Amino acid sequence: MKFTLSWLKDHLDTTATLDQIVDGLTRIGLEVEGVHNPGEALAPFRVAKVLSAERHPQADKLQVLSVDAGDGPLQVVCGAPNARAGLVGVFGAPGAYVPGLDVTLKVAAIRGVESNGMMCSLRELELGESHDGIIELPADAPVGTSYADYAGLTDTVIDVSITPNRQDCMGVRGIARDLAAAGLGTLKPLTVAPVEGQGPGPDVRTDDTAGCPAFYAQGISGVANGASPDWLHRRLTAIGQKPISALVDITNYITVDLGRPLHVYDRAKLKGGLVARKARAGETVEALNGKTYTLTDTMTVIADDVAVHDIGGIMGGEHSGVSPETTDIIVECAYFDPDHIARTGQALGLTSDARQRFERGVDPAFLDDGLAIATRMVLDLCGGTASSVTRAGEPPLEPRSYAYDPTLAETLGGLAVPADRQRAILESLGFTVADDWRVTAPSWRRDVDGPADLVEEVIRIEGIDKVAPVALPRAPGVARPTATTQQKLERRVRRAAATRGLDEAVTWSFIADTQAAPFGGGAWRLANPISEDLKVMRPSLLPGLLAATERNLKRGATTVRLFEIGRRYLADAERPTLGVVLAGDKRARGWQGGKAAAFDAFDAKAEALALLAQAGAPVDNLQVMPVADGAEGSAWHPGQSATLRLGPKTVLAAFGIVHPSVCKAFDLDGPVAAVEIYLDALPPKRASGFMRPAYTPPALQAVRRDFAFLVPDTLAADSLVRAVKGADKSAIVAARVFDLFVGTGVPEGSKSIAVEIVLQPAQKSFTEDELKAIADKVVAAAAKQGAQLRG
Repeated sequence: MKFTLSWLKDHLDTTATLDQIVDGLTRIGLEVEGVHNPGEALAPFRVAKVLSAERHPQADKLQVLSVDAGDGPLQVVCGAPNARAGLVGVFGAPGAYVPGLDVTLKVAAIRGVESNGMMCSLRELELGESHDGIIELPADAPVGTSYADYAGLTDTVIDVSITPNRQDCMGVRGIARDLAAAGLGTLKPLTVAPVEGQGPGPDVRTDDTAGCPAFYAQGISGVANGASPDWLHRRLTAIGQKPISALVDITNYITVDLGRPLHVYDRAKLKGGLVARKARAGETVEALNGKTYTLTDTMTVIADDVAVHDIGGIMGGEHSGVSPETTDIIVECAYFDPDHIARTGQALGLTSDARQRFERGVDPAFLDDGLAIATRMVLDLCGGTASSVTRAGEPPLEPRSYAYDPTLAETLGGLAVPADRQRAILESLGFTVADDWRVTAPSWRRDVDGPADLVEEVIRIEGIDKVAPVALPRAPGVARPTATTQQKLERRVRRAAATRGLDEAVTWSFIADTQAAPFGGGAWRLANPISEDLKVMRPSLLPGLLAATERNLKRGATTVRLFEIGRRYLADAERPTLGVVLAGDKRARGWQGGKAAAFDAFDAKAEALALLAQAGAPVDNLQVMPVADGAEGSAWHPGQSATLRLGPKTVLAAFGIVHPSVCKAFDLDGPVAAVEIYLDALPPKRASGFMRPAYTPPALQAVRRDFAFLVPDTLAADSLVRAVKGADKSAIVAARVFDLFVGTGVPEGSKSIAVEIVLQPAQKSFTEDELKAIADKVVAAAAKQGAQLRG
């Protein structure tokens, strides 16, 4: 939220310097994001008078001006249509930086004529959107003076970040109240002069007491909706708002000044009275931003007898907005329920200054005063005659009080504050403190909900920097390890993944419905998401990694190797998981390898086995089995994906190529390999003491034997290897595939798989008869899998 220093001093009587105010804001929890003086950027620009204007000899649309900026005539080439002799405007000399053009002026020849600077427009100085011509100032504007000083643009702008719980500080007055409580001045009384209207009030009512509990309005006839006065124009411009007309600017000003959004209707454009009601499904409204929104029956709107004119509490409609021709208006001051506002704004993807305040919760007791201030301001600036006030509905004004113990400041907040000082702090913030320490929260502090919140108010005003740091008590002796087994496991696999050249990513735990669908859909959904794209708690880590892969590839990355350790949110529990995505080029093109090579399922398998080994899984005992049918299986490419299991039921990991339809949904071209390792499924490590047994190498040399088998082409190589390795568990210590052949000499429907086995003798070397007996066992075991030894 932005405001100027002079604006703040309208509410705060203070002698504090700017630095003291800025430090004080941050100290009491209102973080200052920036301090900016627009006059500093405009310091080089001066008020200047055009002495003469002649046609450029080489261009019909250019003129050669003689300009006096206080130092004598200068020649300037100008293309503005309103440039003429006698005009007083704003001149930038060579060396001045023009913020709207992002250029520094210098002496230059334009179409053969020398130009010494430029006459500036509002857009070029970033003071408005107008670019139809150069700025025109009154004829009596003092030539040669600083334009920033003349226009009153030297007021410092302060930008404060307001947390969602501090709805009272969404207005300048609320910020001034906090600063006064912190001892940086005195809060000035707010002047409210109710207007005793003439005649009946506007015809308004509320039929949606849940969404709009209270709807107050006052009519004003005979207004003149011209331009705002200079002081109002300057203040709105300074905080980045575009002045539109006096009536609109008044509502925008009060929104920022007092945190009280209002709306003004052109009475001539309405058909019948105004009613706050639920929208009918399918109704549409063209909002003031020029966009048309389709509404649902959960949204609160303001409508007349014919159409919807306002998305309640968020944005007014285009068709009932005021214009320079407006003479009769209705000023709306309503209270909208914060939850309804938040849900409507999220569903429509629509934000505004009004929504930011209403969804936090405006002061429900400020309707009469807010309407009176707005009406008085309209009468002062635009004239007219006011009607009586119509009050429809009742705002929620139930007082909230809590029994408070002053000792909580020390026991809960860590700072001993005298009771009298605590009372003074709370009362300066608007709280009512009874003799028995029954504290009643003011109507504008919706966020206070118990004694702990009162402690927070006391501590932040007294100064959280006064809380002394106290070390936690420590047990004597050597500190015990605090990391859990799960944390140690995650550290180990994180280091292993990084060592293998993978880059760690941290993605959102919430994803869109469409991203969750290929992975079985989300079991948990947010009732009040910040965005429709962050609505479902992820059932897999892969959607976030795929989205990150897509962003990296579109930004020029040729190879993406990402991993993430996080949680999957399933119906029964949170599951710790390691996800890996490999995309792009595995190997760049080159003279040795030729074309670039993409990642395949075997690359994914290699990563899965390596990471499982580092996690302590018994990788030699793992079985490769197909991905289970069902919703989760639809994310994987059939025939190019599998799972790694300990037995048929314990799935440790899934790996392979992501299904092309999923890649298309994430706008990814080419194959994408992926891995998911389910860390919670890993078998626990057996307790073996702190020391490993000493390594004892075998005394006898191992023996290797090769076998080539003809097997059905549907047989998985893993099944054959496991059968061969189990033929003689006492002698065979390893087995692996080293050749796969399909072609000449191999019958159709079959393939040739060559397996190497390693035999390790224990007490003595193998004899030929023993080796032949082992070989016979290998052949017999393979035969049970449908394999036949090749001759």
